[in-house]
Amino acid sequence: MKPEIRKITVIVEETHSEISKEISPPTRKAAAVAVILNPYAGLYKEDLSELMAIGEYLGGFLGARCVKALGINPEAAESYGKSAMVGELGELEHAAAILHPKLGAPLRKEVAQGAALVPSTKKVGGMGQTLDIPLGHKDAAYVRSHFDGMEVRLSDAPKGNEIMVAVAVTDSGRPLPRVGGLETKDIKGEDGLR
Repeated sequence: MKPEIRKITVIVEETHSEISKEISPPTRKAAAVAVILNPYAGLYKEDLSELMAIGEYLGGFLGARCVKALGINPEAAESYGKSAMVGELGELEHAAAILHPKLGAPLRKEVAQGAALVPSTKKVGGMGQTLDIPLGHKDAAYVRSHFDGMEVRLSDAPKGNEIMVAVAVTDSGRPLPRVGGLETKDIKGEDGLR
C-alpha cells in the first residue's frame, strides 16, 4: 500500500580519512527517508494492518533509493538498517507496525539476499530530532566490522500527524575496523549469523 508521502530525502555519506589515515576506497552509507502521513494519528486502533502494508511498500521503495544513491548493483550492498520516528499524535507501536512485520522482505530483495535480521530502532519524537539507524551486515550478524549506524535529521519532520521512516544501506563496513570477529571473506550466509 502506497503511503501519503510529504517528503523524501536521500543522503550519501562518504568517509575518506579517519584520524589522519586515508580510507581507500572510502566507506559509504546511504539513507533514504520518507515522511508520511500517519493514518492512525490521534486514534487508538487494534488493527494496524494499514501501517504494516505501508511498511511493505517502503521497504522496497526506500531500499531501492539507497542502492541507486550508492550507484551499486544490489549484490554489492553489505549492510542495512531501518528506523522510524512517530510524531507525538501517534504511538510507538505505529513505528513497530511499519518496521517489523513486512518491511524486511522487500528491502532484502533490493540488496540481493539479506539473510541477517535488519537492525532497527523506533521512537516517538518531534520535528528536528535525530533518528539513529543501526547498521549490521546483511548476511551475517556476527561481522563486527559492520556494526555501525547512521544519523538522519529533518528540520521539519515528523510533524505530530506524521511518521519519519528511514532505511540505510552501505557498500562497506566501518572505516579502519580492527576489533576482530568474523570477516566478510569468511561469511557463509546460511543462518544470518555467520
